[in-house]
Amino acid sequence: MQQGKPKIIAIANQKGGVGKTTTTLNLAAAFAEVGHRVLIMDLDPQGNASTGLGSGADGREFTTYDVLVGEILEDRFVIKTDVENLFLVPSTTDLSSADIELANTKNRSHLLRTVLTNSDLSQYDYILFDCPPSLNVLTVNALIAADALIIPLQSEFFALEGLSQLLMSVREVRSLGNPGLRIEGVVLTMFDGRNRLSLQVEEDARENLGELVFKTVIPRNVRISEAPSFSMPVLSYDSRSKGAKAYRALAQEILARRTQSS
Repeated sequence: MQQGKPKIIAIANQKGGVGKTTTTLNLAAAFAEVGHRVLIMDLDPQGNASTGLGSGADGREFTTYDVLVGEILEDRFVIKTDVENLFLVPSTTDLSSADIELANTKNRSHLLRTVLTNSDLSQYDYILFDCPPSLNVLTVNALIAADALIIPLQSEFFALEGLSQLLMSVREVRSLGNPGLRIEGVVLTMFDGRNRLSLQVEEDARENLGELVFKTVIPRNVRISEAPSFSMPVLSYDSRSKGAKAYRALAQEILARRTQSS
């Protein structure tokens, strides 16, 4: 379904445990399920997205570190996953040193954009970046290379705290060289409709952020939690679960927005 340049989406929030990797994996799987070719680039040194797609740490011959250092995305860096249409550039703890090593590199914030400019991306419809839980040089690289940003927001106390810092970073990234970066949306994760706190977080988010908040919310669902331990997205693990249905709905909401804007 490739039509020209792929859409590049960073999934980021400097807070940990908000569902970034889960959202990356399952949104990618939902896009792939409807026929889009999707590449996940794992930019988190913890490598959870890689593990969650069955790429064991010992078997990762090439990683996003090699991509950044080589300044090009070669086919040999890309792993075909067990999910049809879904591809992966894995990461390892090698990426942890990238922060230090890149500190003195000229244009260090633009390395990932350079990679994508130098590479043939014509086989992909979507490229998703799973970002680390901090606003470090890797996250900034992702934001400068991306067309859009999706922010997972956990439906818990203090959820909105820290969001203002991320939004400030978006403004800074726009001035640094990516004026077209748009916020695709904020997705509420780990949502429990029976819980007053979840409902309050949703109300606050929609009141403060308006249309930026996706209509779809991702429920707190045991199937979503179990799926990574079986090295698969929840859409493969339990296709009929509430979690799988929610990520399909989120993907459709994003695809509908793209259709409206084109």
